[in-house]
Amino acid sequence: MKTDKELKENNPELYKVARQGGTERPHSSDLLHIDKKGVFHCAICDASLFSSDTQFDSGSGWPSFTDPINQESVKLTADHSHGMHRTEVRCANCDAHLGHVFPDGPKRKEKDSGALERHDRYCINGICLDLQNN
Repeated sequence: MKTDKELKENNPELYKVARQGGTERPHSSDLLHIDKKGVFHCAICDASLFSSDTQFDSGSGWPSFTDPINQESVKLTADHSHGMHRTEVRCANCDAHLGHVFPDGPKRKEKDSGALERHDRYCINGICLDLQNN
């Protein structure tokens, strides 16, 4: 795991986002549109966070996912900063700020009922992710 001192010295932008709750510029991530399959890991501690199978183009300018690898890989907290009411997404392993989750994800058929249900959109700063072909 990278220390805060290492982050601040070697990657100030990652430090700003992951440790200070910042946001990368929209459409700036190389991970926004990818064709590779794999698992997105936390850029701080290498924990598995999201599968490329759940990534979709939300048009938001940040990598978006419908689900984390499992609910234990992320933790959700209330975020009332900047006069907004949002749900923050953090790495459950190292507490890095990853982004936010919104209830406006794509619709998909539910297995049991066949009904179309709207799912979450995990809007994640690409700088906080490392795609690995596991």
